[in-house]
Amino acid sequence: MTDEKLMVCLKICICTGISFILLGVYLHNFNDVIEAMAVNGIIISAMCVDFGMILSLPTKMYLTFLLVMREAETCHK
Repeated sequence: MTDEKLMVCLKICICTGISFILLGVYLHNFNDVIEAMAVNGIIISAMCVDFGMILSLPTKMYLTFLLVMREAETCHK
C-alpha cells in the first residue's frame, strides 16, 4: 500500500472514529430511547464512544509520525 492510500485510509478511520464519538454523545445526552433502556442504553452509548476512540486516537498519532517523517525527508534534500 502506498503512502497516499494509507493516509486516505487513516483519514477515513479518523472521520469514522469522530462520528462514532459524536453518535455516542448524542445517544447519551439527547436520545429518549437510550434513556428508557437504562443500563443497556448507557452501555450502547459508551461502546460508540469507545469504538470512536479506538479508531481515532492511534491513527492521529500514526499520521503525525508520517507527516513528521515526510517533513524530515524534504528538509534533508
